Amino acid sequence: MRFTFVLFLCVISHQLVIGQASQNWHWKDYATDSVHGISLHKAYKLIATLPQKASPVIVAVIDGGIDTNHLALKNLLWTNAKEIPNNHLDDDKNGYVDDLHGWNFLGGKDGRNIDKAAAEMTRIYHRYKNVYDGKQIDTNQLNAKEKDTYLIWKQTANEINVAENDLGALQYIKMASNAIKKMGAILLKELPDSNFTTSTLESYQPIGRVTLDTKMAYLRAVKILGIEKESTFPEVVKDLEEYVEGKEKAASAKEESPPDIRADIIKDAYFNFSDKYYGNNDITGPNARHGTHVAGLVASIPDSGWQVNKLYPALKIMGIRTVPDGDEYDKDVALAIRYAVDNGAKIINMSFGKSYSPEQDWVDSAIRYAAQKDVLLIHSAGNEFYNLDTKKVYPNTYSPIFKDTAKNVITVGASSDPSLNNVLLTDFSNYGAKTVDVLSPGNKIYSTLPGKNNYGYLQGTSMSSPIVSHMAAMIRSYFPQLSALQVKEIILNSVWKPLDGNIKYVIPNRDTDKSLIEVSTTGGIVNAANAIALAKTIKISTPQNNDKKKKTKN
Repeated sequence: MRFTFVLFLCVISHQLVIGQASQNWHWKDYATDSVHGISLHKAYKLIATLPQKASPVIVAVIDGGIDTNHLALKNLLWTNAKEIPNNHLDDDKNGYVDDLHGWNFLGGKDGRNIDKAAAEMTRIYHRYKNVYDGKQIDTNQLNAKEKDTYLIWKQTANEINVAENDLGALQYIKMASNAIKKMGAILLKELPDSNFTTSTLESYQPIGRVTLDTKMAYLRAVKILGIEKESTFPEVVKDLEEYVEGKEKAASAKEESPPDIRADIIKDAYFNFSDKYYGNNDITGPNARHGTHVAGLVASIPDSGWQVNKLYPALKIMGIRTVPDGDEYDKDVALAIRYAVDNGAKIINMSFGKSYSPEQDWVDSAIRYAAQKDVLLIHSAGNEFYNLDTKKVYPNTYSPIFKDTAKNVITVGASSDPSLNNVLLTDFSNYGAKTVDVLSPGNKIYSTLPGKNNYGYLQGTSMSSPIVSHMAAMIRSYFPQLSALQVKEIILNSVWKPLDGNIKYVIPNRDTDKSLIEVSTTGGIVNAANAIALAKTIKISTPQNNDKKKKTKN
């Protein structure tokens, strides 16, 4: 859903529930279905012809929580065989008690969990407010680290001032939200279904004049706001409320220091990275909506009629709760990556990100630790419509500490099908000709939601990333000899590049049209069938063969 005014544009969060689309369009094949999916069914037909069986592969999902009771997911969860369930002992001596299916770095030993957290921008601003606010700072008198800290703080202060000034525009959204609620209440006196959409309302013939006038007013309002026709009335209300709440929090950030919920619940010494054995084993947490959806995509679960994926039982999902409603903490992210690596994950899905990373060196070090252990990280590009060639988000592949670029990371932007929004790049996805590796479906994606048998649509690069993670799991399962870097190269070199001249390769709502090669390094959409076909051609050198070569040279 997108809300637009003459002088005001914003894009709703990637966690938005949106309208009905063709279930699992993202799996389809363009040649057979005329849909810009990833050709997953075709890929599994290729796999069926392979002589080898699927080898075990663990995918870690670093996210906001996974519903472990979902019927389609519970048999796919990684189980720590060295841990005796619920005996309140650290049986495997890894520092984490009863970590049966993963770990929760946002929990306390008393069972409580962090649900909402402040934006990193707000945390940084208030951390250094007393040091810099209202003072004349001569940057020439600062050392390099102090100068960087000050410049980052100055940037957060500027952004907070902008947010404070947005309150005027926000009033329009609040007025619209209240009006839509009132109009909906009137319409529901006559409409039989409380989950009506714009589409159903358009075809409805009101009985009374009041209902007719209300219908027309509602349709005008949702059109102005850019609300998709298939969004239900409860979805519209919920998303408007969440948007208003988020903007109000951002506007009040200047004066209100965020509460130190971490000190209250987790009780770790945050700035001491050695203090790492905190949290609890509740990998579901208070809000598992986003993570459950992501986990279903990693497993490639289509609907309630198919309870297991095509890699079952080889594929296992490790849940690591690290992402609250708000910005994640760098320490948790770094430890989550290390936990995943140390417990056998070969692929890590990271559908999260933020604009500031004050302890970036911790995360950078963890990414390079994963590289040393042959682990591939799949990271969503983000949903701010940034050009990542000029605007940084975190985690970031380039490290100013290590002065290099991590090679074991795939950064994924969100593609669409032209039948959904007339373009191939979604109108929310971050992009970058040098920084975003590939595009993957991210618009109107169907997957698991919390509840024993619930499913629904979400959108965002958060959905694009786990689709690629499933592809990586396929390759690592059927071709286990391939390294993480080889798997990455296979995925990047097997992209599908649409050639239909009738398709608009543009960035919506921008003055300058861009081709796909201008928004990603590969200029293509990931393709599972092409990836499997390419993986089959890769020759693996055995250790014995390598030894023979060395002897010959000597």
